[in-house]
Amino acid sequence: MGQCGITSSKTVLVFLNLIFWFVIILMLVFVTEVGVVVLGYIYRAKVEDEVDRSIQKVYNEYNGTNMDAPSRAIDYVQRQLHCCGIHNYSDWKKTRWFQESQNNSVPQSCCKPSASNCTGSLSRTGDLYPEGCEALVVKKLKEIMMYVIWAALTFAAIQMLGMLCACVVLCRRGRDPAYELLITGGTYA
Repeated sequence: MGQCGITSSKTVLVFLNLIFWFVIILMLVFVTEVGVVVLGYIYRAKVEDEVDRSIQKVYNEYNGTNMDAPSRAIDYVQRQLHCCGIHNYSDWKKTRWFQESQNNSVPQSCCKPSASNCTGSLSRTGDLYPEGCEALVVKKLKEIMMYVIWAALTFAAIQMLGMLCACVVLCRRGRDPAYELLITGGTYA
């Protein structure tokens, strides 16, 4: 009978340690998620600076062909976000592509879909998107960051609920003599 008591005590101790480590791991993941949310919120203001630096570089590398990544990226962004240039279409005048092409026009991806026979000519600015791309890209990135922050907060709340449930079960099992294992059909569940 003495050996049975020691074995039972060891089994309960191992089980409680497993529950404790489940709670500790959840707590570490929870703290990490909260840290990510806080850092994401703090650094979301720096998105604009990074986008400004990157977009300037990409616009300067634009060469008008659809063969290189910067040209494809700029044309894609301008078509999808309905924008032209960094702040507006006049930004194209400062690019190497504009100066080398010498045709006084912007890329055709700046043309509004409703404008027929648009060539990107600066003499017909009504055919071009008036808004620049930088503000729209920053807005889109901040929107995505908010979705990530909300998702992380949701998962953190679910994990907090899991930790709370594990602690309740752990505390209740130790104090409540009526607490028993759930037995269904002669097997433990």
